[in-house]
Amino acid sequence: MIAALAEGTSRIINSSTSADCSATVDCLQQLGVSIERDGRDLLIHGVGREGLRNPAAPLDCQNSGTTMRLLAGILASQNFTSELTGDASLRSRPMQRIIEPLEMMGAHISSHEGRAPLTIHGRRPLTAITYKLLVASAQVKSCVLLAGLKAEGRTEVIENEATRDHTERMLRWFGVDVETGHAEREGETARSAAVSGPARLIARDVSIPSDISSAAYFISAAVLLPGSSIEIENVGVNPTRAAFLGQLRTLGFDVNVGDIREESNEPVGAVRAHHADQSHGADFQRPFLIDGLMIPQLIDELPLLAIVGSQVPGGIEIRDAAELRVKESDRIATTAAGLRAMGAEVEEFDDGLRVAGPAKLRGAKIDSRGDHRIAMAFSVAGLIAEGETEIKDEDCVAVSFPNFFDLLNTAVE
Repeated sequence: MIAALAEGTSRIINSSTSADCSATVDCLQQLGVSIERDGRDLLIHGVGREGLRNPAAPLDCQNSGTTMRLLAGILASQNFTSELTGDASLRSRPMQRIIEPLEMMGAHISSHEGRAPLTIHGRRPLTAITYKLLVASAQVKSCVLLAGLKAEGRTEVIENEATRDHTERMLRWFGVDVETGHAEREGETARSAAVSGPARLIARDVSIPSDISSAAYFISAAVLLPGSSIEIENVGVNPTRAAFLGQLRTLGFDVNVGDIREESNEPVGAVRAHHADQSHGADFQRPFLIDGLMIPQLIDELPLLAIVGSQVPGGIEIRDAAELRVKESDRIATTAAGLRAMGAEVEEFDDGLRVAGPAKLRGAKIDSRGDHRIAMAFSVAGLIAEGETEIKDEDCVAVSFPNFFDLLNTAVE
């Protein structure tokens, strides 16, 4: 998206072939952006500040909440009306969290009770605002910052809980002056990110590292299966995204990162993991607790951590994670149901769950509810369970990781 707004041609090296990324490409092409695939790379011919065109049909974001929320920020500043829609899962997810700040900036957005489809009546120029996030969400932060690129003046987003900063890093890579900082507000340390508009973006090549959220499933399998080890090179180890590795280390698993360097303004390294006895890790007299400020940085890995925690003496407890209920599925309910089906003792809360451990898992039929992260997480559970595990709707992994099962078969041979 950022390359599409830049002046000139950018090469996106090692681009993902996932359904989410394909949905983004399709939407941008409908908006008049010329995009070519060259092997694993994409060539994005940016249209600059004024080059997006009115799409002839609704923009289908498929299952991608990132596509819908970030693209809404871009479309809010256009001088035409557009519509964003998606599959049934995406149309059920909350969008009021982006509607509110975009309307504060001057756009008008029609929705179905705060959900997609969204009809966006853009305004140019938008009004710059200072906006405090009501929900810790990098998608909402990114939406507002992208809208701010075409606002008159300084647009600032304030967050009390640190969220992923990929957008800020990528905007800087494309020449935007992004201000970040910390300040004491109402007795709490708040973080902020701000852009001043109208901003000009200049095309650059971007090297995309391997996704730590996708690597997490293989890393978890390696630490849980006796005799296993793994090394994954060129993994993105951005501190706002790689907290999962720290949680594994705290649990006593043998995980380390080396060869760290920066590529395209993102830290990249090699992750090495080995099976090990966890007895030297956390205090196993009670469940290992994940809550509070850690939740936004672990949001995609929490179902997987629940499974890993089921193998730890004392188990695991996840709280302050009500956001999981409005993902591609209700991930609290689907994780709890799957673990119970496999024989684990699980207590479910409004904002999380508690899993007793160590649990002797048994093979079961798992309903992924069409959720890619649930399907992949329970594939790891199936590796350590006794008996056969069957995953329903396994094709949903194509949303983020099309070749997941091919790689998993290779890894466990």
